[in-house]
Amino acid sequence: MTQHVSPPRDSTDKMPSTGELPGWRTVVARADVRTLSLLGVLAALIVIGGVTRPDEFLDTRNLQLVLTQASVIGVVTVGMTFVITSGGIDLSVGAIVALASVWATTVATQEYGFAGILFTAVLVGLACGLVNGLLIAYGGMVPFIATLAMLASARGLALQITDGRTQIVSVDSLLKLGERDSYVLGVPPLVLVFAVVTVIGWLALNRTTFGRRTVAVGGNAEAARLAGIDVRRQRLYLYLFSGLCCGIAAFLLIILSGSGQNTNGNLYELDAIAAAIIGGTLLSGGRGTITGSVLGVLIFTTITNIFALNNLQSDVQQIAKGAIIVAAVLVQRRTASTT
Repeated sequence: MTQHVSPPRDSTDKMPSTGELPGWRTVVARADVRTLSLLGVLAALIVIGGVTRPDEFLDTRNLQLVLTQASVIGVVTVGMTFVITSGGIDLSVGAIVALASVWATTVATQEYGFAGILFTAVLVGLACGLVNGLLIAYGGMVPFIATLAMLASARGLALQITDGRTQIVSVDSLLKLGERDSYVLGVPPLVLVFAVVTVIGWLALNRTTFGRRTVAVGGNAEAARLAGIDVRRQRLYLYLFSGLCCGIAAFLLIILSGSGQNTNGNLYELDAIAAAIIGGTLLSGGRGTITGSVLGVLIFTTITNIFALNNLQSDVQQIAKGAIIVAAVLVQRRTASTT
């Protein structure tokens, strides 16, 4: 019986084209393009700021201020990136920051000094994250509803604690962290904390099983469950992490402002979600990037700074942010449709 044997592949066979590259290579290529695009936008904003207000925008103190302001919302955004990557959402981050900041600056708490304020801020953030996680992971509530309820409750409790008043911090060791004498090689301590949180977040998302499980849950929760991942426990951990980031951000905000207010963290949830989205994190879950989220934070903070230096109205600033968010989502949809 005659057998037909296919001829051996010749070394001159055509190599696969770019469109035929393995999936992981395509993802890496797109990630590089996305990162370069964000760096290009940030560079363009720096040029605009330097041209419109060269003496003020490029001043060392102003650049330090931009990085310091980015640090607070940046820490929140790192936690938000994990939540969105898992297919969830957290609308309560701003309210948690407010609650943690006022609870940590009460007269009773300040009696315990620096450590008492830090411990309280982190503990309040973790407690709120725990409630969110339990309601969503084990209570079966939709993340939008559960975190919206936390938003309302945390804001109300923050207002009740302060009675609408600003709580001034009197702990000298904490206030000194916001002074220039405490800068390390010209870098504010808040920026260093943000850098540490960013590095830890990047390593956790890209180099640990925790990160792989987060991506798996966001990509397909049922498939992740069948693969042996405890989806509910993973979601609980993610909201705990988001709450932890809010507690750290509240502590940074206390250092920055020297006070605790029930209005702290206003619209942080929208800024964090927007920064994560324009950075390349899919709103539907399954893909997240800490690097992109950080660049998104820097872009929005730089825009705010440029508008403030040029005395432009805040409504125009919000319109510009909205346009950037819409453009980022449209790019995501176009990229997803060509995958």
